[in-house]
Amino acid sequence: MINLNRRDFGKIALASLPTAMAFAKINSTISGVKIGAQSYSFRTMPLDEAIKGFVACGIGECELFAQHAERAAGAPGPPPGPPPAGAPRGPNPAAREELRKWRTSVSMDKFKAIHKQFEDAGVNVHGFNMSFREDFSDAEIDAGFEMGKALGAKFLTASSTIKAAKRVAPFAEKHKMMVSMHGHSNKKDPNEFATPESFAEAMGMSKYFKINLDIGHFFAAGYDPIAYIKEHHDKITNIHLKDRKKDDGANTIWGEGDTPIKAVLALLKKEKYPIYADIEYEYRGAGDPVTEVKKCMQYIKDALA
Repeated sequence: MINLNRRDFGKIALASLPTAMAFAKINSTISGVKIGAQSYSFRTMPLDEAIKGFVACGIGECELFAQHAERAAGAPGPPPGPPPAGAPRGPNPAAREELRKWRTSVSMDKFKAIHKQFEDAGVNVHGFNMSFREDFSDAEIDAGFEMGKALGAKFLTASSTIKAAKRVAPFAEKHKMMVSMHGHSNKKDPNEFATPESFAEAMGMSKYFKINLDIGHFFAAGYDPIAYIKEHHDKITNIHLKDRKKDDGANTIWGEGDTPIKAVLALLKKEKYPIYADIEYEYRGAGDPVTEVKKCMQYIKDALA
């Protein structure tokens, strides 16, 4: 007869459960709107803790911030959070080259393991945010697509530039994978994505180029996100939900800015657009990221009730 203590018995019992029972998928669709979060919202936390944050907030959809995934996979660089006092500022060519070499040699098995972490937590990675910049080598660009596929992402998102996007286009064609350009509110730099015209230019480069519309930045730049979503909903993979003051104003607690978050959510609900609505917590809240993202989730629930 084998004697099992309570801990051993518990391990055996859990192992015998079907995967679907052991790791139930978190359903964060509210009134037909697919609610997720950009993991940048938990940027001060390592990946393991960020995943726990998704679970604690009841969010089952993730747009994964590259730094979260890369640091968890062993990339060189500082840990999440603000730099320590006295840390050097500005570009570091040696560190940049070290990261470039790592990206082009890392095993994709590490990213597959991260995908499993999310699956085990009941969270789906729908997008991978790899922001291609002009200093990326071709091999780095290619590696970004491989990482996204290993993570199970449907598409990549990128805070990129128009010049960089032109170099990314052939790789999107090669991998047959969508890349959604993320805009900010800097209309003064013609190389940045901020205006409707800049998004149109990107979509003209490749049939695989789409839009990741940040409604806070878009509104702060002086544009109407509701009209834009109505006209281009079939080209938008996901939106970022945040609140900002008009005329390029500051990020604010949701409901204290001018961005029409509630009207955008109502539009997604009414028209049943298959667009992910991802929380991006950027304002300076009084609580920790989990506390603040929970507040954002409650705001969404109230708006869609």
